[in-house]
Amino acid sequence: MSRSLIGQPKKLRSQSLGRYGEDVAARYLADSGMRIIDRNWRGPSGEIDLVASDQQTLVICEVKTRTQDRYGGPIAAITPGKLRRLRRLAGEWISAHSVSVDAVRIDVVAIWRPKRGPAGVQHLVGVQ
Repeated sequence: MSRSLIGQPKKLRSQSLGRYGEDVAARYLADSGMRIIDRNWRGPSGEIDLVASDQQTLVICEVKTRTQDRYGGPIAAITPGKLRRLRRLAGEWISAHSVSVDAVRIDVVAIWRPKRGPAGVQHLVGVQ
């Protein structure tokens, strides 16, 4: 995972960074006791990065990965419009999988990838 992104085309760097962040987030959530159910699920309204279960709660998880805090960092990328889309996607995922859930929650996992050393992780639970 420590391969350098320097020298890759910008789109490929962005995809590699996103995949790295999702891998870190999935590992972090699993280590926190959640079960990862789905990754990169695409519905009519867009994509859900991670779908997990936290006991009886279905968790729709948005992962934002950055190498620096320019433009406010990963948390700043979570807008009211993004949250509306995630809520809509939660309903689409539930419908597509014909499941019944007790509760649904939207979480955000922010990942900072430094040039060296371990990634920084911030997990926001139940983002409104």
